[in-house]
Amino acid sequence: MLFACSPSDKPVEKEQSLTRSAKVSAEEEQNHFPKWARNAVLYEVNLRQYTPEGTINAFSGHLDRLQALGVDILWFMPVHPISKVRRKGSLGSPYAVADYRAINPEFGTMEDFKAMMQKAHALGMHVIIDWVPNHSGWDHPWIKEHPEYYTRIDGQIIDPIDPETGESWGWTDVADFNYDHPELRKAMIAEMEYWIKDIGIDGFRCDVAHLVPDDFWDQASAILYQHRPIFMLAESEHPVHNNSGNFLATYSWSFKDLANGIVSGEQTVADIDEYLKKDRTDFLKGFHIYFTSNHDENAWHGTVFERLGDGHKAFAVLAATLDGMPLIYGGQEAPLKKRLAFFEKDAIDWNNYEYTGFYKTLIDLKHRNKALWNGSYGGEIIRVPTGKDSKVYAFVREKEGDKVLVIINLSPEAQDIKISSNDAVGSYSNIFLNASHNIEKDTELRLEAWGYLVLSSQ
Repeated sequence: MLFACSPSDKPVEKEQSLTRSAKVSAEEEQNHFPKWARNAVLYEVNLRQYTPEGTINAFSGHLDRLQALGVDILWFMPVHPISKVRRKGSLGSPYAVADYRAINPEFGTMEDFKAMMQKAHALGMHVIIDWVPNHSGWDHPWIKEHPEYYTRIDGQIIDPIDPETGESWGWTDVADFNYDHPELRKAMIAEMEYWIKDIGIDGFRCDVAHLVPDDFWDQASAILYQHRPIFMLAESEHPVHNNSGNFLATYSWSFKDLANGIVSGEQTVADIDEYLKKDRTDFLKGFHIYFTSNHDENAWHGTVFERLGDGHKAFAVLAATLDGMPLIYGGQEAPLKKRLAFFEKDAIDWNNYEYTGFYKTLIDLKHRNKALWNGSYGGEIIRVPTGKDSKVYAFVREKEGDKVLVIINLSPEAQDIKISSNDAVGSYSNIFLNASHNIEKDTELRLEAWGYLVLSSQ
């Protein structure tokens, strides 16, 4: 079979490593990042929708299942009481926090939370909570006690403003904080310390962290990391958050946008390389969170079935094998085929946990194969030419004798490819078929539409 390259199938430059340029990573320079994050997988918990009861105790019944799935870090959407003033819908947004030191009574009590966390810890999992530092609900006590903590125009507290447009984001159910006030900074850090010292959580996912001044995170991290190593994740794609060492991980919205763009035909596989090259120039430390869904994407932009169609598993494989930490949104293993309401009760339909085997296979590989560990703990991404490089994304990663070869057809048509790189040669196990698979120079393969092949050296 001949494998001619059309202009759109210009071969990739296999000699170019798509890895961050820093020789020494933040997690190696500093001792405040937890070692358990090196090969961890993140799992988002939407407590309101997770069970019909929507409680912490009801969720606890899933912990054994999640441990068997291989989940390492449980990220809980905000667990705090929700403001009633100006709330949206009948239940409001979890991101309209009324009290940073309390539990939403709809979810249960602080004792319930502690008991759940202790069980998760006993099962080898870690717990982080969503932290909302940019704004509070309108009935948070600080509104009356410390109006100076908030952004005001003509003496009136306002909701958050888009700094690029000067217009409201439309988050009218929350009040914007003013970080020019030093006492607000002290108070916010004290609230975060409470959860680390007194409750015992393992870190934070910091909501819209890019809207909070960078120097606040300098202050906060310097204090929080004094207690013990914690996992700090910024909901941002802001290089300073990684490069400063304040956060170990940030989001990759760019990856999510690329996936959507490739499916729609607005972008191609070649754009993945361009993204990674730029990303490695900008982000010198830490790593990204890669995802195909989360609570925002699901609620506002559609399920993975709506956005990615038949390619949803192919992009999940890519998210799980790039050099960051993969995120699973609670319910994707069901699979989650509906948009969950954001301001109302809308429980997940768990079906038969049909995709549990799919995700467990990827997670197990992540745990055992060092080539796939997160950031600098894993291997470099070395692209493998296939002759169909505008449609097929193939790469090798290798670390301390462990090796993976990942080949993904990111197109709706079957592709016949030739593996012409010596980097890919080797004896492997096909992780999804649990069968041996040898790759030799000029091995020819056929991948069905949106097909994928994940080969591991062990």
